This record gives sequence, structure tokens and C-alpha cells, in this order.
Amino acid sequence: MNNSETFKRLSITKKVVPLCRLFSVACSCTRTNLNMLAAQADRVMELGEWEERWQENRIGFHQPHIHKLLEKNVDQLFAGRTGVCCFFPLCGKALDMKWVADLGHSVVGVEISEKAIRQFFEENKLAYREEPVPAIPGAKVFKSSEKNITLYQCDLYSFSSSFEGKFGAIWDRGSLVAINPGDREKYASLIISLMAKDCRYLLDTFLYNPELFKGPPFLVPNEQVHSLFGESCDIELLQSVDSFTDKHRAWGVDYLTENMHLLTLKSN
Repeated sequence: MNNSETFKRLSITKKVVPLCRLFSVACSCTRTNLNMLAAQADRVMELGEWEERWQENRIGFHQPHIHKLLEKNVDQLFAGRTGVCCFFPLCGKALDMKWVADLGHSVVGVEISEKAIRQFFEENKLAYREEPVPAIPGAKVFKSSEKNITLYQCDLYSFSSSFEGKFGAIWDRGSLVAINPGDREKYASLIISLMAKDCRYLLDTFLYNPELFKGPPFLVPNEQVHSLFGESCDIELLQSVDSFTDKHRAWGVDYLTENMHLLTLKSN
């Protein structure tokens, strides 16, 4: 029995379990989840490897449909607001971007692969123009002529609020789980710096046994979400679902849980 099952059984048993015992199990779960990070701690993917995957069409991470958890939690992302500027880190050619734009919001994305960006516009039959980004050598920005969609082709860490200001919403599907584990603190600092005061940040993470699959996508335990963002943000776990499929079985893992978090800046 794993720690999460132990905690669940202790929580629902008809017997009265001493509080200290529950606390001990919870601490054990936390230690176990954080210790599991060691299996992927030294894993490094170079930017060129991601570009190579796009060139060779090895993009199993791309979803040819709107993300179901985004559809279910879109009201949490926008909270009744209109005309929100939504940031998509490591956006690829996600269909989610056009869907959000079709809702009347504006979209800004960052992606290293120029091929992915061009495919996004072409596959969605959107006219676009491209311009250099003088502040980032070699970078380009692609802008839709029909929808309010702006995609930067550059290293994510070269991007900052100086380009598009701060964002009222962030949809992070496949970004935190894709960056090198050793870069997560740098990533969290960047994301926090891009959040407007009223920003609502939806973060999608995975739980699985990292000893069976080296990633990416990488394991991101809930405890690490709190250690990365908890000082600056209030964090709510909106949903936890069993997302295990044959695709994940092919990775060699025997379970995969997908967690949806909502992060908002603390008022102080």
C-alpha cells in the first residue's frame, strides 16, 4: 500500500485515529513524494532537443483537442472577466490558444520551435505576420491578423514583462512539467514576475513513479508546487484525476494522476 492509500484509509476508517498518527502519515507522504524527485533531479533537455522533436514530428505531448481540464476549469481561469490577456508558456501549437481567443480574450505565448508556431497559424487557417524582437537576438514574434494572438519564438527565460506587460491569466499545461527539474526555481520566479495582481494561474501537473520513466514530462509533486510558489501565492488543488492511458503504460509507468492547481498572488 502506498502512502496516499494509507492516508486515505486512515481518514475514512470508522475508528478514531489519533491526530498525531494522521500527522505522521501525512509527513511520511510528503517525504516520500519529495524523495521521489531525486530520480529525475539531474535530467537535462537542451533547447535543441526540443526543436529536434518538432522537426522530426516526435510531438506526442501535443494534444489534437482542447484540454479537458481547461474546458472544465475555464471559469476558474477567467472568473467572469472579459478581455483578459492570457499567457501560454511553452505553448507549442496548442489548440487551447485559439479556443481562448475565440472566447474573446487575448493570447501571448512563448515557444522555442518556429515550426510549431507556424503550424499553429497554418493549421488554424489564421493569417499572421512576423517581426524580429530587437531585445532578444535571433528571436521573432508572430502576430495573428485576425485574432488577438501573439507568439514569441525564443528561449522562455529571455522573455519578461517588458514585452507584453503582466498577465491576468496563465494556462500552464506542459510547461512546468517539461522544463529541466533543476530550473524550477528560476521558472517559478519568472512566472510570478509575469502575474498581474488579479492573475489567475492554472497549473497542470503529473504524479507517477519517476523510477519507471525518466521524463519529460516530469513528476511535480503537490508539495513542490507549494515550495516553489507558496511564499508568493495562495494555492488551491481544484481537481485530481486518474489520467492513465495506454500511452502512459508504454512509458513503463503503472499509474498517472493529473492535478489541476489554481494559484493567485497573496494580497500582502
